[in-house]
Amino acid sequence: MIELILTYAIAVLMACFLIASFSGLYLIFFSLKPTNDMLKHPYLSMQPFNRFSLSIRCSILLDYFFRLFFPNVQFWLIGHANRILPHVIPSQVPVKIKWPLLGLWGCCFIGILCMCVVWGILLTR
Repeated sequence: MIELILTYAIAVLMACFLIASFSGLYLIFFSLKPTNDMLKHPYLSMQPFNRFSLSIRCSILLDYFFRLFFPNVQFWLIGHANRILPHVIPSQVPVKIKWPLLGLWGCCFIGILCMCVVWGILLTR
């Protein structure tokens, strides 16, 4: 039974890595400018997206993810994203803007859970 769970967890982890990599590359090369133009993060009024450090750029994309996929949550980081992006109406954002963000951040979070399962199994053996 443990081997089956480990096999599934590793398979999902690899799938998450591939999907997150593809989504991130697509976002960087093709849809970053339309995404920023449509969602208009408040930080972008200070300076252009490319002048921010990598951590700030990732946090801007994470705010977009939280606003689009958890629009009614009002606590912690998700609530902060919803408070600073009230002008974004998730139902009006096209799918071509949503899917790279979902692929990148959704797979990152699912991959973290799978990695915890893999390490938990490996450390208890």
